[in-house]
Amino acid sequence: MAVSGIFLVGFLIAHMLGNLKVFAGATSFDSYAHWLRDIGKPILPGVWFLWFMRIGLVVAAVAHMWAAATLALRARAARPVKYAHRKKVRGSYAARTMRWGGVIILLFLIYHIMDLTTGTLNPVGDPNRPYANVVAGFAPERWYVTLFYTLAVVALGFHLRHGVFSALRSLGQQTPNGERRARLVALVFAVVLSAGFLLVPFAVLTGLVA
Repeated sequence: MAVSGIFLVGFLIAHMLGNLKVFAGATSFDSYAHWLRDIGKPILPGVWFLWFMRIGLVVAAVAHMWAAATLALRARAARPVKYAHRKKVRGSYAARTMRWGGVIILLFLIYHIMDLTTGTLNPVGDPNRPYANVVAGFAPERWYVTLFYTLAVVALGFHLRHGVFSALRSLGQQTPNGERRARLVALVFAVVLSAGFLLVPFAVLTGLVA
């Protein structure tokens, strides 16, 4: 769970920073997108490096879901008989919705790939014009796409907040002060990453990027 999570978080940070290049204009963003396809040349032909990354992400995502399911089954097996009386445990919203948040994120990823990677659902759908694809994908008349994107990013934020907090606790933040620090770091990280992802679609929606 931890290893796959770290790999996925690393990708999210890089992806968010790459997305923000859209504010530098069409030329800069298109150059960046084309550069991603050329990484590894001439040692690797074509878009091989990009496909290695995609395969790695799929493996990490599957491993993450498998680990989550395995841990849930182990927890259930450890207590096969339900408590006769159990007080309600006060937990964070993120902790209670990790599974549903994961489902929302997975569904969005499928759509996101078909929209901005394969171009199947994008009004432009031209792999040579990534900037135009982004602008068309989040155009004001396609507000429902931005709404779905926002819902997925918010779910991702809750997911990250709980995941980072749990990781920091596992790394030794067990004291009361350590717990407070872990909660703060997890919250700040989740908010910053979520805001970074949401800047682009709302910039297109409001006409700041066109």
